[in-house]
Amino acid sequence: MTYANALEIPVSRLVATESTPPGSKSVTNRALLLAALAKGTSKLTGALDAEDSRMMLDALTALGVKLDFNPTTREASVQGVDGRFPVDKADLYVGNSGTTARFITAALAFADKGEYRIDGKPRMRERPFNDLVVALSTLGADVRGKNVGNYPPLIVRGGAQNSNVNEVEIAANVSSQFLSGLLMAAPLAKRPIVVRIHGELASKPYVAMTLEVMRAFGVDVKANDAFNAFYDFNVGAYRGREYAIEPDASAASYFFALPAILGGSMTIRNLSRNSLQGDVAFVDCLVKMGCKATWRDDSITVERTRDLAGALAPLRGVDVDMNACPDVAQTLAVVALFAESPTVVRNVANMRVKETDRIAALATELRKLGANVEERPDGFTVIPPPTREIKPASIATYDDHRMAMSFALAGLRAPGVVIQDPACVAKTYPNYFEDLARVTQPIEDQSADANRA
Repeated sequence: MTYANALEIPVSRLVATESTPPGSKSVTNRALLLAALAKGTSKLTGALDAEDSRMMLDALTALGVKLDFNPTTREASVQGVDGRFPVDKADLYVGNSGTTARFITAALAFADKGEYRIDGKPRMRERPFNDLVVALSTLGADVRGKNVGNYPPLIVRGGAQNSNVNEVEIAANVSSQFLSGLLMAAPLAKRPIVVRIHGELASKPYVAMTLEVMRAFGVDVKANDAFNAFYDFNVGAYRGREYAIEPDASAASYFFALPAILGGSMTIRNLSRNSLQGDVAFVDCLVKMGCKATWRDDSITVERTRDLAGALAPLRGVDVDMNACPDVAQTLAVVALFAESPTVVRNVANMRVKETDRIAALATELRKLGANVEERPDGFTVIPPPTREIKPASIATYDDHRMAMSFALAGLRAPGVVIQDPACVAKTYPNYFEDLARVTQPIEDQSADANRA
């Protein structure tokens, strides 16, 4: 979809009760990689069609994987290479897709031969890969980046597949994607490897997701009770299969936030408490704020009711640890604008090394809207505007899709919110603004009273 350089969000009401977000980016890119590494052909349904998944598709194609993706049906057919990419020299561009960069780097470290260069956007060159590089080097791979942090561009040469090392340790406090990449690549080794975590694990649900997708493709990894050691990999055992990808829970958070901000209810189908994605925990945050949630086997519904006089039920601030679901912290921060008390978000230091420094970006843009924001190294506090009236503002998005999608929600309640560079949503949700418009309806009277809680 083509957008202007800036998009003003009309004050709107919620008119639909259901929405269907695109397929999960996290699951899509894991399934694409494992289907490529498998023996046999896989058919993926419900796959995401967005910039991040296209980066993975392009990288796999450049490595000689034969695949076909239909963006209309969201189906992908992938002919697996049985653990060995046909192309032994390639220059891979990954844009700003962290999953593509980290997962492909790990997989290529287990190549029999060859040399590969991995590079991306300027922001990708600011994202350190040192934790992954150190672990892969311990296994005998030759992986090198720039400077002390091993920043892209990365040069990857194989060697890990022949490792005599029985055990490797990896730090995963900066990004769980380092650990996920190593776990998915480990079955390519010629002998079993025990993978241990050094220090704290960020975003644990994403690692649990990795293990479940690996299990679906034939590798059943065991984890200890503390979830910091992984072992008994089925070496070389990925098998092609049909695999259905569930809707993106991070994308669903924007639609779950609608009733919290506007009133009404919203249902997302094919998500449940048993979702692979930890971001469904965002719903629990909304419940703590005063919304109601209904969990079913095949859907989740969020509701914020009105009393007989038409007033919305109170929306309270919360104090939450979002280490397990940092990708929805921005959504919660915008909802917090409309709460009656401050909201505290803790233990999300890794937000600073995402597409932008998301904590700093959130603080800057929320202040434009009239909030007071207390910024900490590993979190932030949002204090709603004293008069509970949101100021008009032009919101910078920092080439970060989640900044654009979350701050657009404020404009549905408060007049004069303009999103700069709305096209950045193409990274994970190209049709976001169209889908938002389908479930809302502009209100003609966009007076200042419209934004009061």
